[in-house]
Amino acid sequence: MSKLVHAQWSSKMTFVLAAAGSAVGLGNIWRFSYMVGDSGGAAFVLIYLACVALVGLPILVAEWLIGRRGQENPINAMADLARQNGRLPAWALVGASGVLAAFLILSFYSVIGGWSLSYTLGSVTGRFTGQDADGIGALFGGLLGSPGILTLWHTAFMALVIFIVARGVTKGLEGAVRTLMPGLVLLLIVLVGYGMTTGHFGEALAFMFRPDWSAVTGGVVLAAMGQAFFTLSLGMGIMMAYGSYLGEDVNLVGTARTVIILDTVIALLAGMAIFPIVFANGMSPADGPGLIFVNLPVAFGNMTGGAILGLMFFLLLTFAALTSAISLLEPVVELVEERTPLTRVAATLISGVAVWALGIAALMSFNVWDSVLIFGLNIFDLLDTFTSKVLLPLTGLGAILFVAWCLERQSVASELNLTGGKEQLWHVVARYVAPIGVIVVFVTGLL
Repeated sequence: MSKLVHAQWSSKMTFVLAAAGSAVGLGNIWRFSYMVGDSGGAAFVLIYLACVALVGLPILVAEWLIGRRGQENPINAMADLARQNGRLPAWALVGASGVLAAFLILSFYSVIGGWSLSYTLGSVTGRFTGQDADGIGALFGGLLGSPGILTLWHTAFMALVIFIVARGVTKGLEGAVRTLMPGLVLLLIVLVGYGMTTGHFGEALAFMFRPDWSAVTGGVVLAAMGQAFFTLSLGMGIMMAYGSYLGEDVNLVGTARTVIILDTVIALLAGMAIFPIVFANGMSPADGPGLIFVNLPVAFGNMTGGAILGLMFFLLLTFAALTSAISLLEPVVELVEERTPLTRVAATLISGVAVWALGIAALMSFNVWDSVLIFGLNIFDLLDTFTSKVLLPLTGLGAILFVAWCLERQSVASELNLTGGKEQLWHVVARYVAPIGVIVVFVTGLL
């Protein structure tokens, strides 16, 4: 099929917002900050930044480069570049793995996005007011135990995602990130401001930023390396798809640094917003999803102004989920649009409904299909484990190996505007350091 005239980002800033929006997801709102606090504070942050520089940044740049050179969906881009460089057509499997990962991840990610929507409404209606931990736990358990209610919220969330993506790159993706990303940052700043009034802001800062090198172990380094890889939406076909809408005037390395800084700052701000509330209410910061959907609603339901703060927090969570979700659907839609005669709207509807249908199976893991286990995992956990431990690292590894070993070295250096020592450093990191880092993450993840 002939290549479509490809859409382009209207500006570098909207591309940065879109890429950062993809990277900033539900995990950033609690997981990264918790890992910082529990793994050495500032010591962990420094290790994480080193891992980002040596593993995350090279792979991010490689995926953008593949997308920009191919100007097509990840599968076509990999196939075309492999053919042009005399490589095996099997390299197209790297693109296929990324698109498959995005499809599978969005199916269960949308279920969690639905939880966030439900809690946003619950904050408005005062559902959490005066509730204790048992009461909120019962509400959350009731949500998970009802396939009908879960389906309703999952459907509502996917409908929002489909609506945004169907509008295309300029009206849909750009329009969404221009609204959602500033809104997300504004909500975070307001919540950080509230955190300063709790009397526990200093405790939160100490938890997150006090260097504790004694807490740094081999496991902490591996966790930092894994976080550096997964937080940037690598291995999902997203950055290849986003790269395909890039013009030649964008400096890939410089832009990657900007996205990484934004992603890290937002994650740290989230911790500065959440943990003062956690400590002020005598909660544990290590409760993961329970912290977000059980413990914090208890706090919001029993504090002055808690209804407004709860609404703001779950709006923040929903915004973060949406910016990631639209990026997950994009590579799937781009593939369908370019491989079929379907219009953008039709391709989005078909792709979105297929993701929605798999999401139904995922949400039923919590209720009527809770006894259905595959390799000892329910459907929800199987999708999560297979994508995070297998598809993402293999796709990211394939992308960096292809760029570092299969593309002509000088042409890559020229495109990345690297010369002399900077080019030598890129060559060593892209060929050896980043691939070894991903392999270590992959192997340890399977053990």
